[in-house]
Amino acid sequence: MADPRGFLKVRTRRELAERPVEERIRDWFDVHAENGLQDWTREQAARCMDCGTPFCMSGCPLGNLIPEWNDLVRQGKWEEAYNRLSMTNNFPEVTGRICPALCESACVLGIHQPPTMIKNDEVTIIDQAWELDYVKPLPPARLSSQTVAVVGSGPAGLACAQQLTRAGHTVVVYERDDEVGGLMRYGIPNFKLDKRILDRRVEQMKAEGTRFRTNTEIGRDITWDDLRSRYDAVVVAIGSTVPRDMNIPGREMDGIHFAMDFLPDATRRVYGKEPVHGITAKDKHVVIIGGGDTGSDCLGTSIRQGAKDVTVLQIMPQEPSSRPDNQPWPTFARLYQKTSSMEEGGEYVYNTDSVGFVGEEDGTKITYEHAARTEGFVADEQGHVTGLKVVTVAPGEDGPFTRQPGTERVIPADLVLISVGFLHPDTATLSEQLPCDLDARGNVARDDAFHTSQEGVFSCGDAGRGQSLVVWAIAEGRSCAAAVDAYLTGEPTELPAPIVASQRPMSLPRR
Repeated sequence: MADPRGFLKVRTRRELAERPVEERIRDWFDVHAENGLQDWTREQAARCMDCGTPFCMSGCPLGNLIPEWNDLVRQGKWEEAYNRLSMTNNFPEVTGRICPALCESACVLGIHQPPTMIKNDEVTIIDQAWELDYVKPLPPARLSSQTVAVVGSGPAGLACAQQLTRAGHTVVVYERDDEVGGLMRYGIPNFKLDKRILDRRVEQMKAEGTRFRTNTEIGRDITWDDLRSRYDAVVVAIGSTVPRDMNIPGREMDGIHFAMDFLPDATRRVYGKEPVHGITAKDKHVVIIGGGDTGSDCLGTSIRQGAKDVTVLQIMPQEPSSRPDNQPWPTFARLYQKTSSMEEGGEYVYNTDSVGFVGEEDGTKITYEHAARTEGFVADEQGHVTGLKVVTVAPGEDGPFTRQPGTERVIPADLVLISVGFLHPDTATLSEQLPCDLDARGNVARDDAFHTSQEGVFSCGDAGRGQSLVVWAIAEGRSCAAAVDAYLTGEPTELPAPIVASQRPMSLPRR
């Protein structure tokens, strides 16, 4: 049982110390100076109130047993804490580092004190488990005769594959990149998620029996219909990779790129791999359109690459510092928090919309108006971006924003990174070779059991849900695995309705 007076004895929340800015921007290692286990870790875990109705568990899409492993951290029982944690989460070393911690926003203690350090406890448990050699492969006791292909090795695909492998099925994961991990590998910078963390988990999965086929793009190297004919079931976990574009004058100028063309190259360089797009921020004026997590990652990466200056544009106003009335507890509140990258430099400009690009051809200025009038305007023929024309906006009466007269100005830019989210998965070859119904947003439609319109084909993660969080991807992967297992074995299983925040995904027992 938790200490019933722990939150009264320890009222102050501690945070992990970060390395000095001038030190960490010179390398690509973790920004933190400390690991999760500190002298105060167990004391902080004692702040958990062990609530009769633990809202933190309902706030977490995985339904993590948070009060239980918080108390085990308090007692220093690391193996038991790891066992509780791994019951619901396949990759706590990832969620403990990059999840926005929906659970902490739902923490009851957070009503009148800073919430319990759930996220730090989570990563401390799993780091201790690896260090103390508690993390072991869990191969199935016996194998079934069923085979499953999982397309995509992001968090949804890997969670689904691990669950199905442990259930006894033969699982092959197909990944079009040269390494396993999806956006965890190449989309999230190394200073936030060291790739060696992924490597050791992949080795565990290999030891359990999961097979991996990298550099294999389904739809090109193997057709979707051929893949379906080879396996008893196919799981589409290809993520949501079609970026949202900026349809403004001058878009085709050189030097304007999507964030997810820029970030992967940075990670490739860190690990000695040849960049695909060859984009770098070195010695450039960088403008990032979009102030979310990906925009912050672009900021930290640009600083480390040696950008002259970095400006991040956000069309929305700055988030409030305290919970607003329209985001009541225990819902997730969007509050202003400085990321590690924001502390390292750059300028955030809020309430700002992009009007058009300014460019240059052979030393001659090309305004965005000229670019709009030029028929057949293309970057290679017409020039390189030199600036971005922007305008201040305010909430409008007839629409979401109204441009404010007299506020237009040009921000210098040699490199513009578009980071305004993703539309839907890339389903071009899937729709052609193994047509599955799509929903109104272009995601792979599925029923309550993650089954698509094609017999034996399932979808999970961002491919079916749309752009979301890594914790939701893991939750969907686990639930999808339970649905695939029921489909293959003919054994009924109680599945949640179309998965939403208030519902907990199914766990899949070992055979």
